[in-house]
Amino acid sequence: MDEIFIEDLLIRTVIGVSEREREQPQDILVNVTVFTNTNKAGRSDSVEDIVNYRTLAKKIVAHCDVVHRYTVEALAADIAEICLAVPEAAGVRVKVEKPGAVRFSKSVGVIITRMKDQSG
Repeated sequence: MDEIFIEDLLIRTVIGVSEREREQPQDILVNVTVFTNTNKAGRSDSVEDIVNYRTLAKKIVAHCDVVHRYTVEALAADIAEICLAVPEAAGVRVKVEKPGAVRFSKSVGVIITRMKDQSG
């Protein structure tokens, strides 16, 4: 299975459970790997045959602008659904990080993997 990826997409969004966290947007990092077959695009050299990472990144950012989640787990699930809505996507791995959220750590977060044939 081939992979299309977006690495370290910096997004400002409201996320967290405490009042302090929800007062203003904070930085999160999103990494997405979409599992797909790139054979057709490799032969055709056409954007019509690809998972367009630019379009996908815009959809993720737009979602984070309007949806304010309490947990990174919920946000990661949202992002996975956005990615799996792409017809060419067979599956996705999503990593959502909150840099500096825990003292003495560079970052904390979650990594989830979802396939189109999985439910829930």
